[in-house]
Order: sequence, then C-alpha cells, then structure tokens
Amino acid sequence: MADTAPTATDTARSALDTVAVAGSDPDREQPWAELGLKADEYARIKEILGRRPTGAELAMYSVMWSEHCSYKSSKVHLKQFSEIPQETRVGKMLAGIGENAGVIDIGQGYAVTFKVESHNHPSYVEPYQGAATGVGGIVRDILAMGARPVAVMDPLRFGPLEADDTHRVLPGIVAGVGGYGNCLGLPNIGGEAVFDPTYLGNPLVNALCVGVLRHEDLHLAKASGKGNRVMLYGARTGGDGIGGVSVLASETFDADGPAKRPSVQVGDPFMEKLLIECTLELFSAGVVAGIQDLGGAGLSCATSELASAGDGGMSVELDLVPLRDSTLAPEEILMSESQERMMAVVEPDDVASFLAICAKWDVEAVDIGEVTDTGRLEITWHGETVVDVPPRTVAHDGPVYQRPFARPDWQDDLQADAAEALPRPRTDAELRSTLLRLVGSPNLCDKSWITDQYDRYVQGNTVLAQPADSGMVRVDESSNLGVSVATDCNGRFAKLDPYAGAQLALAEAYRNVSTGGATPLAVSDCLNFGSPEDPDVMWQFAEACRGLKDACAELGVPVTGGNVSLYNQTGETAILPTPVVAVLGVIDDVTRRTPTGFVAEGEAVLLLGETREELSGSEWAHVVHGHLGGRPPALDLAAEAALGALLTDLVGTATSAHDLSDGGLAQALAESALGNGVGVAVDVADDAFVDLFSESATRALVTVPATAVAQVEQLAADRGVAVTALGTTGGDALTVTGRFEIPLAELRAAWTSTLPAALG
Repeated sequence: MADTAPTATDTARSALDTVAVAGSDPDREQPWAELGLKADEYARIKEILGRRPTGAELAMYSVMWSEHCSYKSSKVHLKQFSEIPQETRVGKMLAGIGENAGVIDIGQGYAVTFKVESHNHPSYVEPYQGAATGVGGIVRDILAMGARPVAVMDPLRFGPLEADDTHRVLPGIVAGVGGYGNCLGLPNIGGEAVFDPTYLGNPLVNALCVGVLRHEDLHLAKASGKGNRVMLYGARTGGDGIGGVSVLASETFDADGPAKRPSVQVGDPFMEKLLIECTLELFSAGVVAGIQDLGGAGLSCATSELASAGDGGMSVELDLVPLRDSTLAPEEILMSESQERMMAVVEPDDVASFLAICAKWDVEAVDIGEVTDTGRLEITWHGETVVDVPPRTVAHDGPVYQRPFARPDWQDDLQADAAEALPRPRTDAELRSTLLRLVGSPNLCDKSWITDQYDRYVQGNTVLAQPADSGMVRVDESSNLGVSVATDCNGRFAKLDPYAGAQLALAEAYRNVSTGGATPLAVSDCLNFGSPEDPDVMWQFAEACRGLKDACAELGVPVTGGNVSLYNQTGETAILPTPVVAVLGVIDDVTRRTPTGFVAEGEAVLLLGETREELSGSEWAHVVHGHLGGRPPALDLAAEAALGALLTDLVGTATSAHDLSDGGLAQALAESALGNGVGVAVDVADDAFVDLFSESATRALVTVPATAVAQVEQLAADRGVAVTALGTTGGDALTVTGRFEIPLAELRAAWTSTLPAALG
C-alpha cells in the first residue's frame, strides 16, 4: 500500500502548537493565506500577541476576521445606521445593532425580535443543507434574545428559471427551507422568489425569523461575573462546516464554482426543536446569566464574543467539548460550525438546575470553563494552553477597510438608456396579451409550487401569509395583538440607482405592512452585493447604505440589525445589488386586518396614489425586451408615509388592499381578482399601457363598500393622497372596459402554470 504524505492537520495533531511553543518558535510557517487572511492581517495578529499565533489562535482569528463575521469592508458604511433615532412608534428599541437580533417594544408588555441573514454560498454548494441550516441559524439568533420563535420568511433569488443550474439548486433550497422550518413547527409566512441571470451560479438564500418575548425575558450575549460557569449544550461538535459560512462567504466564486469548498453544515431540526424548548425553560427557571448561539465561526465566535461583551475574561477547557469525531484537532473544533449548539453563562449555584433541565429535554450539556477577570480568553487542550488572546481583538477589533469606491463609468450610459423609449403595445389585443405574458412570467407568476412546501399555519396564529402582501401573526390570544412583516427588494432598481433602489425596497416593504393594516415600526436588512474589492460594487454598497439610512430616518423606522453578504459573484459577473429590506409592524387587533384579495362583488375599486410614466427597470421592460436601463421610479418618502397612514386609517373600512409594485396596476388587479375568484371591471385613461404597466411607487389598490367612497375620499384628502375611482368588483373576468376582457379561468391558468411546467 502506497505511503501518503502527512497533511497539515496530521502534523498539528502530532505536535501540539501551544502558546509556549509559539513563543519559542517565531519563524514557523503558517497557512494564514489558505485560511483567508491577508499578509497585513497576519502581521497585525502577531503585533497584537507579541508573537506568532498558535494554530488554534490562527484558526480563531481567520474565521472571526473573515468578511462574513467581521464586516471589515462594510463597517465604515454600516455605522451610519446608528445615527437613526432609536425610538419606535410604540416605545423604545430594547436591543439593537450589535446584539444577535433587534428587539422592539410592541406594547402590552410584549416585545418582538426579528432579523434577516444570508446563507448564500453554502446553498449553492449544497442546496438542501445550506438553506436548512440558514433557517436553523437565524432561529437560534432569535432564541438567544430570550424569545420564542414564532415565524420564518425566506427571500430567495435564482438564475433564469430555464437554466440547468436553477433546476439543480432551486428544488433543494426550497426543500431545505421547508423541511427545517416545518420540522421546527414554525409557519413560513412570506418571502420572495425572484429570477435574474446575474444570480446564476450565485443564488441568494436569505432567512428571517420573528420571535416574541415579554420585556423582562430579554437576554443578552455577555459573559459577566467572575467564577460563573461556561456551559456548552446541544448537539455534539463534528467536522461538518469547518470554516463553513465564515470562509465560504468571504470570497468570490470562480467560473467553475467556489474555489474553497469547506463542508457545509448539516442540520438536525429535531435537535433544534429540543434545543428551543430546553432553552426557553432555562430562561423561565432564571438560570441563564448570558447566552450566545453557535453559528458562523462556531466556538471561536461564542467564546470571544461572550468574553468581549462581558467582563473580558474566560477560561475554557477545549478537550471537554463533546465531539462526534474524536480525531478533530483543536483548530478544527474551534472552527467547526456544527449546528444546534448554544453556549450559556451560569452562576455556580444554578449549574445543577441547568443540567437537570437539559437532561429533561435530552439535550447534552457540559461545563467547559469559567468567566474570569483576566481580560484574556484562555483555551487549553489536555492541560496545554493553545489560545491566550485579548477577546476583543478577536470578536470586535478586527480589520476595518476603507475600500476604494467610485461611481462606475458605465452608470451614466445605463441611466441614459431609458425603457420609456422601447416599443410598447398599442392595440387592445396587444395590451391583453402583454398582461397575460407578464402574469405568467417567472417573477410575477404564482409561487405556490414553492410555498405549498412550507407549513404556513402551524401553531394556529398565522393571520396572513403568502400570497398576501405581508405575513402577519397573532402575538396575544386574549387581546389579538399582532405583528406583520414584509421583505422586499427590486435588484434592477438598485442597479439603475443603488441609493434610490434601497429606498424603494424599504418603501415597498413599508407599504406591504401598511396594506395589511399594521403600523410599520422597525427595519432589519440583508445587504447582498458582489466583491468589495471592486470599486463599482463598493460604490453600489455605499450608496445603498446611505439611501437606506436617509429613508429610515425620514420614515421614522430604526434599523435594528441585519446582515451583509459580499462576494456574491461568479468570475467577473456580480449579482444585481440586492439590499433586501424587512419591515416589521404592529397591529392592535389582528381580526381587523385588511386582506389582499377582493372579497365581494359590487364594491368600489380605488387607486391610492399617482401614476406616472415610469417603466425603466420594470417587469415589462425585463420580460418583453430583456432591457435594463434608465432611472427607477421616483420616490417621495413623505407621500409614502402619508399613504401608509391612510391605509391604517382604512382598517375596518377597506375590504381589501394590495400594494402596486412589480407589474404595476395590471398585476395588482390580477392577483386581487384571483385571490378569492372575484372579478373586476375597471376604466383606465387614454394611455392604457402606462396606467396598467407603470411601476410608479407609493400606490395601493383598495376596495370599499360603495357607501364608503365619500368617506375614503375625505380621509385621503386629509392625508394628501390622490384617489382615483377605477371601477367595481364582480363577475368572472378581469375587464378593462372598452378594451379587453380576460376570463379569470384563463388568467389563473397563465398565472399558475409557469413553475409547475418548468419544475415538474
């Protein structure tokens, strides 16, 4: 049998690289570049430590200083979000940027925590597990705040529907999102599925979770109190996900896929369900002084962040960590991103109770160390010190890059190529066929092929879910207090103008929450962009952050936290800039929410807001002409706030409400009519094409009883919102009076057939 050369891991196991060895062996070559560090970053680590790092220390710094974990290219732009006033319309923000998730006061002693994060690159490498563990990770972030997770959402982006690789990744991603969430018993109440060529080879899998807690149940990620014990509980640590998302999400894919393929994490939703219930009982028993989930960067993150945010010291015995693979080296244990694990700080007198509760739930728990006052994070392996670092230098004081950025040379030409100049349908027959073509296009068609794989109503508190404009869940069964969430982003708008595109994403999510009758309160974001080493991409990112900050400040909705995902590109092809924005709102009584679809015949159909000839970046330009150019729709944030206020004024009067966005009025009419099989007849102006397919912002379609029209017009006048009477609900067709008619059966066939035909 042929001999094989020893690997780096074999060498590390046979000759333990301790702090003492590192001090006496300063010139040892180390694989810092292979771990994703730059030469100046490695030099900085040696400067911090006054020596070269041990192998274990190098592993910790490499994952914690990765783009995904340290935000080293985005920090300088993200800090402006902290300038936004932190008060909400109900009360104060109880926890914000820097915590595992933001926490918002929603009244009646309740708070809600929510956050959206990315799991993009792992989901390309292994679609099912990448997406599944994305759900699991965001759920643990919510759990770590002291909240019970109550719902999830999944904004998704794929390459062209007909592409072979889309057929590879989409079914697995959808199955992973559904499989994990369904097993946890969490309703999936919303999200998006968008198709564009730039996502080919780089799908986006963003995952959002919402949790509910009482104010007094809030928990934070910090390790305080000398002598308090550090408890690791949940699943055992394995070799899956070593480097995981922290390394994989921090570099660009080449044309053949990711250059680095660390194993993607493997999820166990049934273990996570036990972990949730166990953790909530630990909170209820009052035996948790601090807590952190183990997600990206695993133990490296949990130990350093807890120590850094607390009294600054922690001592851990790494060989006490329960393993699924006994051959793992210290570096591998520290880098492993195995799922379903949590770390808690517990007072010594509470350890026995902590362990008893974990045993009750069949959750393995081990005391692996203690909180100290040394200001150092010290980790030993079989009695030998392999890590001795200032924890803040690992967790919070990583590199900060002022990446060069500049407005691209091609931006002017892109904006000059307006879609308004494209050939458009002129005859009534052409208008009819255009409407049917758009309704059945991948981005506008029925997404039931996807959403039917998700349980939307488990737990019995779902009030609105797909295909409604927003998801809504009841928080309190006695008062019917509830919350609503929507996620949105039009990447084409962001490509045309990233400042305006980010604001339009916020405005659409804000509007979607308002159409259901909820009052928008706060924002979480997932900022998906290409390589930060490209000045064009960094300009897009900087402009999107600036736009989002300005819009949040004007609309009065603070940013509670979020995620940045960079290096989303294949070779030289970056994705469309995709700043996904999630808006959370509150509604006092969910029984009074406004549904999306028409509910009865004989009701007045009203358009709120003004329509302009705005076709650039539209779905019509994309589908019919394959065109992207011009400027996105103009946005008046004061008008958006006024429309949102009017939509909440209409709760109890409006029988349905639907925002106008992708596909314009034509799409809103089609979806509203198909929702409950109630037809509609409307009149449009002489330029029917613009009325039907313009994607002007700040508009909504509402229905009200005929007797309430005058009341609505007065409320709208008081808010400064334009109202246009379009027609009446009824019949079994979508009719544009005097121009064309489409039976609902034909409309439904066009809308529902696309995904089943493509995906089986």
